Amino acid sequence: MALSLQEQLLQAGLTNKKKANQVRQQKNKQAKAQKNHNVVQTNEAKLAAEELVEAKKAKDRELNQKNKQQAEKKALVAQIKQLIEANKQPKFAGSRREDEVVCNFTDGTVIKRMYVSPATQKQISQGKLAIVKLNDGYELVPMPVANKIAERDDASVVYRADNISDADQKSSEDDDWYADYDIPDDLNW
Repeated sequence: MALSLQEQLLQAGLTNKKKANQVRQQKNKQAKAQKNHNVVQTNEAKLAAEELVEAKKAKDRELNQKNKQQAEKKALVAQIKQLIEANKQPKFAGSRREDEVVCNFTDGTVIKRMYVSPATQKQISQGKLAIVKLNDGYELVPMPVANKIAERDDASVVYRADNISDADQKSSEDDDWYADYDIPDDLNW
């Protein structure tokens, strides 16, 4: 069998047993330190990888939440559009277009104007119809539908008259003793 270098040096007398033991102990210490160092580096790499995975999961959760909110918002807009399209009322119900009157209302801080029949204007002022915004235009819908739309998005309902109870409506219609008198054009709102 071949002897190790250390044993060969001992036999040749170039080193003594004490120095050989010291070198052996240092090699063992270095081997242990190297092994522990690899374990520490492995743990640090593992922790860094876990942190990256957690950060990615958090980012994914945040993106999923944003996508979910956008999808809910789109669904709400679609519901509102469907309610308006299914329930919009004609602006000139039962009258000719020549008999149109101006119905003024506010959209935010801007005063808007819509031409409707006198019967439709009366329904708007009595609180039976409401004006809602659809895309860039305005439509008339019955008050119950306007209330459903307002539950989903209050900004879509542009104008609705104060709800008048049925008793007040009947008494106001009975008290229209002045209905036979002409109203000047400059008082029409």
